Amino acid sequence: MEVVIVPDAKAGGELIAEAIAALLRRKPDALLGVATGSTPLPIYRALADKVRSGAVDASRARICQLDEYVGLPAGHPESYRSVVLREVVEPLGLSESSFMGPDGSAEDIPAACEAYDRALAEAGGVDLQLLGIGTDGHIGFNEPCSSLASRTRIKTLTEQTRIDNARFFDDDISQVPHHVITQGIGTILDSRHPILLATGEGKADAVAQTVEGPVASVVPASALQLHPHATVVVDEAAASKLKLADYFRATYAAKPSWQGL
Repeated sequence: MEVVIVPDAKAGGELIAEAIAALLRRKPDALLGVATGSTPLPIYRALADKVRSGAVDASRARICQLDEYVGLPAGHPESYRSVVLREVVEPLGLSESSFMGPDGSAEDIPAACEAYDRALAEAGGVDLQLLGIGTDGHIGFNEPCSSLASRTRIKTLTEQTRIDNARFFDDDISQVPHHVITQGIGTILDSRHPILLATGEGKADAVAQTVEGPVASVVPASALQLHPHATVVVDEAAASKLKLADYFRATYAAKPSWQGL
């Protein structure tokens, strides 16, 4: 696991956007896994700026969802399909045909989960998967004590996660669904390059447990330690509880430029 400490969220977004741009230059039709929430927005803005300036051509890129609420009506503005279309697909100038995600309104949710997991594999696998982290250490919606071998499936949200997400539903927790479809931890670990971005002091404990703690299902993100090419990008606030922060800074400063992120 590589840990990169950046000054702030904007710097983290620019760093990861350049990593995505470099991937698209090597593989124009790369499959990019995207996350929702406020944390990855600086990435999407920086990447859209690169597309508009001509620094990278994203016209052949493919986009896939990390997770989706169960039971929201089609077209609901806070369904993750709507969010990804609004924040990623449209700003990059892509069409809906470039986008794939699980069907949270399907009558047979287990079948929809299996179909999405299979579709990712049939698409050649996810080349780069963006991740955020919850205050309890979850990635995707793999809540604490999720199986580290889990595949795409339905999960019940913890009360804390519903409280955290109420801000997207007019601060009304009653509107936040209780269930989601999420890529499992095993599915996430199948991606060629998972990149986790964490910002703010509120994520400091989760980051420290993810990076420096044992691999344990109680901190789902710690499973990234098992991946041969996982990157964790954190701002100074989110890095504030890392015991090895100085080592991570020195390692990144000495990194050969040809290695990239």
